[in-house]
Amino acid sequence: MTTQQLVAEIKRKKSFLCIGLDVDLNKIPEHLLEEEDPIFAFNKAIIDETHHLCVAYKPNTAFYEAYGIKGWKALEKTINYINEYHPEIFTIADAKRGDIGNTSTMYAKAFFEDLSFDSVTVAPYMGKDSVEPFLAFDNKHTILLALTSNQGAFDFQTQKIDHKEVYKKVLETSKTWQNSSNLMYVVGATKAEYLSDIRQIIPDSFLLVPGVGAQGGNLQDVCKYGMNENIGLLINSSRGIIYAGNGKDFAKASSEKAAALQNQMEEILNLS
Repeated sequence: MTTQQLVAEIKRKKSFLCIGLDVDLNKIPEHLLEEEDPIFAFNKAIIDETHHLCVAYKPNTAFYEAYGIKGWKALEKTINYINEYHPEIFTIADAKRGDIGNTSTMYAKAFFEDLSFDSVTVAPYMGKDSVEPFLAFDNKHTILLALTSNQGAFDFQTQKIDHKEVYKKVLETSKTWQNSSNLMYVVGATKAEYLSDIRQIIPDSFLLVPGVGAQGGNLQDVCKYGMNENIGLLINSSRGIIYAGNGKDFAKASSEKAAALQNQMEEILNLS
């Protein structure tokens, strides 16, 4: 999917909502545990009830790898279901990969070619030769971890080297990499006060913003400081949506939570 197609979908749906499909078998409704593939059954129900409200889905691969081959098969079935029935949806493999060149190429092939995701999250710590193999794929996006929403982000990301924060060096350096136009960036919603500085460095890039909802991030603040002329934001909510209910009608409860966020987004877009 191209950036232009993503922007068009945001405008069509009046939504820039991304839903994180982080499936924990200890949290899903008990009746689903009787299914042959409870992970996929859960995801399918969520997708069927929310696809018209969001523009992206983001499975965190850890929640699938934890269940071995069955979990990986459920991830494959999930992405295939989205691509077949809702090809307009932007898909994100939240895998946080990043390694030396040959290894990164194989990671990229796994998510872009085998599983046909539109994008994958990548850690920048090992530098350009660990990221450029992902950037080499046409119409695929690499979402670089820039300033994350967890408390540990302050251990390194906001520390200064030569009077400049590390996350700013990551942003500036990444712009020099080959095919950097394929980059998007992760910026946590709990770091909204940093967004003005971030937009000075990467004014046109899309930002994937986790942390709205269960982690306490504020949608209005993120949009005030992070939105650009092409919207430029994908706001992710995972637990706050997918675990909104725990009964037979869990998917409907998820839809109601997603609709509430989408309504707020529509109001913001109408004002912008």
